[in-house]
Amino acid sequence: MHNSERLLVFPSLLNARDLGGYPTVDGSQTRWRSLLRSDDLAQLTPDGVQALADYGVKTVVDLRWSEEIALNPSPIAKEAPQIRYVHASLLSATPARWRELSKRCEKEMWKCVVLEQVRSELKEVLNVIASAPAGPLLFHCVAGKDRTGIIAALMLTLAEVKPESIASDYAESTQMLGDAYLKRYKDSDPQDVLENVRCPEEGVHNMLAYLKSQGGIREYFKKIGLNEMQIARLRGRLRD
Repeated sequence: MHNSERLLVFPSLLNARDLGGYPTVDGSQTRWRSLLRSDDLAQLTPDGVQALADYGVKTVVDLRWSEEIALNPSPIAKEAPQIRYVHASLLSATPARWRELSKRCEKEMWKCVVLEQVRSELKEVLNVIASAPAGPLLFHCVAGKDRTGIIAALMLTLAEVKPESIASDYAESTQMLGDAYLKRYKDSDPQDVLENVRCPEEGVHNMLAYLKSQGGIREYFKKIGLNEMQIARLRGRLRD
């Protein structure tokens, strides 16, 4: 499979891709059809739900807040009951609490704030992924860029993907969302819309520097409460 095949067509998602095929520092590459990232599955058409099922997705992890799910329920339980659906909210317990934690946080430092401030929720999400049965697992939030982006970046880091490829994966959301969001929010200031979807590569490099300061990603995972077995299972998602 080639990089162009990383992008997934699940009507009407904008920001879905497979985390397979990324180059690792030891000359290998990450496993295909194991870990997928996307924007909100509530957007899916019936054909999109079917495409998701046909791709072989076995587990969906919904990172949204309960308030977001109440407004836009996931179609998985109703339309694809064969897919295991897990809600594991990332960031703080409520949107208001997260806004308080992250106010005035520059995008370039956003991931570092999450790693420092949201450890219990990160542990919960990562434990869900570690304990999931075999088969493709998809995780998502609303736009599929920040909450989804940090889980993707952590998983790619644990798989020892080259730093520039981890950063590129994060930044790819900017291109995936830009034109569509300008149309979707046509009554908003275009500059505000584009700033909202901006995913700077520097944010990943700052995250990697933070993890290094913690002794590396494995030590960070131990600090937030994951054990060796869980870490090994997480790594096994993307590495043989």
